[in-house]
Amino acid sequence: MAVPEITESYTGSVNRLTLGATSQSGGTRATTVVVGGAANVVYGGSDTQAGERPVIAIDVLDSRPNDWPEYLSEPYKDVLDSPAAWAKKCVDEFGAEIICLKFDGIHPEKGDKGADHAVSVTREVLEAVGVPLILWGCGNDEKDNQIMPKVSEAAKGENCLIGTVTEGNYKSLTAIALADGHNLITEAPLDINIGKQVNILAADMGFPLEKIVTFQDTGALGYGVEYSYSIQERQRLAALSGDKMMAMPVICDVGHEAWRAKEAKSEDAPDWGRADKRGPMWEAATAICLLQAGADILRMRHPKAISTVKDFINELW
Repeated sequence: MAVPEITESYTGSVNRLTLGATSQSGGTRATTVVVGGAANVVYGGSDTQAGERPVIAIDVLDSRPNDWPEYLSEPYKDVLDSPAAWAKKCVDEFGAEIICLKFDGIHPEKGDKGADHAVSVTREVLEAVGVPLILWGCGNDEKDNQIMPKVSEAAKGENCLIGTVTEGNYKSLTAIALADGHNLITEAPLDINIGKQVNILAADMGFPLEKIVTFQDTGALGYGVEYSYSIQERQRLAALSGDKMMAMPVICDVGHEAWRAKEAKSEDAPDWGRADKRGPMWEAATAICLLQAGADILRMRHPKAISTVKDFINELW
């Protein structure tokens, strides 16, 4: 006897959000990207309930990284001193749909570069590529409050995704994202209640819920990915149940977290296999796990890992 197919139906869905603005919308982007829209759990329901395909944003740093292992730096060795050339290579050679411009160099402990540097890099990358941009601060509240408003203004009209804002430091960046027409990343430390609270705080300032992407600190394979998965899954279920304060697309910082793991970058462990293969596999495994929990945007770094995850997305979506 045939087993009847059982499907779940839900009252809510994940918001759809567009990144980038073409000339018709007042920007200069050649393409835009739409994320979100899922009306069911991953692999659940019909094709129409699956929402938009997850996308990969490739990291480009505003200054040469000094803590990347050799096997991660190698694919970018000719462009690490030029964020614009780096971004162009990511688009032309590695198929980046989004560039995540990460302002590590403004951090007080990583160069302490100023606003002129950050604004110049932003403008150069905007000119070099036509894909949407994510503008991601350094994580130091004082420096981000000083620099990121000027970065936001330099990209005004381009409908970027800018962040991150936290429960204790949301006012400045929320205000400038609203003024300059950008989308906003709200951050929480792997806590679904804090994540919801940051969304509420941004909404209370008049920021549209439909222009928010949420970011929970990402755990890599072997370093908390199970907990990250459970948080993403709970957020998806809350959105599907109709909770408007949890109905945002999700972004995960896969590349940074995966390549922090000693298993990904250590060259002194021959029993673990070749380091040049192990690192990209670690990043890809982390990404694929989080995709199955409902991630919409993945920040990634190594071209081999990116290619593997793109194949996975193409196969299933």
